[in-house]
Amino acid sequence: MKVIPTALAGAVLIEPDRFGDNRGFFSETYNRQRLAEIGIDMEFVQDNHSRSTEKGTVRGMHWQAPPKAQAKLVRVVRGAILDVIVDVRRASPTFGRHVAVELSADNWRQLFVPIGFAHGFCTLTDEVEVIYKVTDTYSPVHEGGFLWNDPALGLPWPVDASAATLSAKDKLLPLFADASIPAFT
Repeated sequence: MKVIPTALAGAVLIEPDRFGDNRGFFSETYNRQRLAEIGIDMEFVQDNHSRSTEKGTVRGMHWQAPPKAQAKLVRVVRGAILDVIVDVRRASPTFGRHVAVELSADNWRQLFVPIGFAHGFCTLTDEVEVIYKVTDTYSPVHEGGFLWNDPALGLPWPVDASAATLSAKDKLLPLFADASIPAFT
């Protein structure tokens, strides 16, 4: 397993080993002990599977507030996404800064998103499937977020707002400056 730090403390890219032959490949995509050895020592309690049919589908920017805050381990098993995270920890020196990485079935990278980060992605291909582990169960009363294309943040989305496919809920999220960002510890 290769670990690649990002510019935001705690968020890392992980490249699991893949062993291939004429049959295909084998990869250990999750090993709690190995992750603990690199500082990701937490219990994942739920797996989520997202499927998007069209290129240009945007999901985000979301977080879940304490006491139901979630860390995530995100990977793509079909297609490709631009995965974007924004530090929403008010006490952090990188508050409001972002990292954007391509995750795909081809590059086999995973992104670890710590608690205190907003998360979203845009599909780069048709027929995309994303699987992610989370450290707490979904709680609609604790969810929050901000508008995916808030110009104040300058997030590098690969799709124009007029061409993006979003949920009705994501279209109504507030600007970053107006979002009710909780205290993350």
